[in-house]
Order: sequence, then structure tokens, then C-alpha cells
Amino acid sequence: MAGVNKAIIVGNLGRDPEIRYTQGGSPVCQLSVATTRAYTNKNNDRVEETEWHRIVVWGKSAEHCNNFLSKGRQVYVEGRIQTRSYEDKEGVKRYSTEIVADTVQFLGGRGQGAQDSPSQFSAPNNAGAGNLGADDDIPF
Repeated sequence: MAGVNKAIIVGNLGRDPEIRYTQGGSPVCQLSVATTRAYTNKNNDRVEETEWHRIVVWGKSAEHCNNFLSKGRQVYVEGRIQTRSYEDKEGVKRYSTEIVADTVQFLGGRGQGAQDSPSQFSAPNNAGAGNLGADDDIPF
């Protein structure tokens, strides 16, 4: 039986997108997205917990994120969870868990971030070819 590896995040960017290019010229953009959970504890105090998520976007979608998103903008992200390992400067093995985005949808008004931004795009199979979402069929 095949497994399911799917993450869905709705949150706000904690900083501006960071784009770089691989040696082969493929764009890759890193986003830092915060999600906040609010609840009331047993002392009847309201508590908020913020979790930070590393998001990686590839291809044309990465360029769209870099061009149209900015710190504070709300986004919807769908993708898969991936953990990578690397060695730091001291030679210690470290791990980084991130969400590799398949879909990024810009939420909120256009006043939140760059003007004239597309509202949604997808990065099919993260192959570096993002497609702008077509909202023309929606009557509102």
C-alpha cells in the first residue's frame, strides 16, 4: 500500500521570500511561514502558540513567489514533507525538515504584498514548471 505525504499550511510570511538558482539554472525560493494556534488553558488564560514552517518552491512558481509575495502576506501552501541531512561547519550532521510546495495560493487582498499578483499557482511534481491558476470560471 502506498503512503500519503501531504501537508497543508495557511499562515503568514515571516520574512520576504529568498530566491536562488541551482547550478543548472533552476530557480528555488524559500519561504518562512508562521501558523498560530490559540486556545484557553486550564487556568482559563488565552494562549497562542506560533509554529514556523520552512517552505521550498521550485521553478516558475519560485519566481512568482519572489516577485509577488512579501513579509506579512497570508498564503495557502500544499506540498510534501521532506527531511534533508547535511554537515555543518564543525562537521556535525544536522537535519532540516521542510515542505516542498506543490501549490501556493496567495490569500488576502492585493494590498498585502506586491501589486498585480496572481492569486494561485502550482508547481506540478516540482519539476520547475509552475502554472498560474485560472480563476476565470469563478463567477465572483
